Amino acid sequence: MPARRKSSSRPGHVPATVARRELLVGASDATFRHFIHGLLAFSERVMAVREGFGRLLGLSGIQYTVLISIAHLQEREEVSVGSIAAHLHFSGAFITTVTNQLERLGLIRKTRSAQDRRRANLSTTARADELLQSLAPHQRQVNDQLFEPLNRAQFVELAAQMDALVSAGDKAVALLQYLQSARSAG
Repeated sequence: MPARRKSSSRPGHVPATVARRELLVGASDATFRHFIHGLLAFSERVMAVREGFGRLLGLSGIQYTVLISIAHLQEREEVSVGSIAAHLHFSGAFITTVTNQLERLGLIRKTRSAQDRRRANLSTTARADELLQSLAPHQRQVNDQLFEPLNRAQFVELAAQMDALVSAGDKAVALLQYLQSARSAG
């Protein structure tokens, strides 16, 4: 019987993927990795829900997201491409493309801002409002199910952390891009 070759990467000797003590349980990053993989799986389900809501309205997922964001934000303030871009963490150019599509579909209207004539205000049309009204019962059922495991305190805490997590995510992506460019340059 031939001798078995020893593997150079023994099970259990994979390098840790985090260094912050707050993210390690004992000396292991296993809980962190389990969390990340669960977060990725949950994020896929959130995207599937968004796409599904869009399909119920005859829209893409991103068109739905922009439309419902305009609908909610217009109740509190003037809505512009810039405010939607900031709210959704997308570029202004991308949001311009999507809002142009929604305008062509007759779901939003663009008017000049009274405060700044260079800026367009975005608002939903009666047709969009009707579509969103018809979607609301489905949204309530699906969203209630999506977040069923959370009690009020857990939900409030998670919601309070979201902006910080998105900001940290932006910084992590920028760092990764820097490391990639430095690696290809060197």
